[in-house]
Amino acid sequence: MHTKTMEGLVGANTNMHLLNTPFRVYKEASRRGDTAAMERAMGYVTECSDKAGEYMEKAESGMKEDAKEARERAEAERESAVWKRRKEQEELEKRIEEGRNGKTDTVEISESGKAVWNEEAGLDQSVQEGSVSAGTKADAVKVKPVIYTKTGEVNQGLPESDAGVSVSV
Repeated sequence: MHTKTMEGLVGANTNMHLLNTPFRVYKEASRRGDTAAMERAMGYVTECSDKAGEYMEKAESGMKEDAKEARERAEAERESAVWKRRKEQEELEKRIEEGRNGKTDTVEISESGKAVWNEEAGLDQSVQEGSVSAGTKADAVKVKPVIYTKTGEVNQGLPESDAGVSVSV
């Protein structure tokens, strides 16, 4: 919150509360019929209300400045995000261009190599380019689970009968 806004709000609130005293004096003078006291009290009331109006204007100008600063901050953040996005896009385009220029290594497997691979895997499926074969995936699934001790060693002492035990809480 801008200091002008805070000062304006506090000043307006204070002067509005200060209006109560001269207004009460005006009412008492009115009951007594004392016109001179009524005029003086009304002068104080108008003075306090004028000051409250000035402070309200100050608060409004402070709020306008706050809104302007918030818009400027938001615009700066948007520009920063756009700049960051462009930078990321440029880096991505550089990587793509490097891939196209042949700076990366490629592996080609001959037909005889594919045949050897299929014999070792024991499957009739051929290796797909850029992915792992189904045989390799199947071998990874067949690996038995291993339990480690607190020291980081493999625990071989797990009996097979305990493997199926479940505990419900």
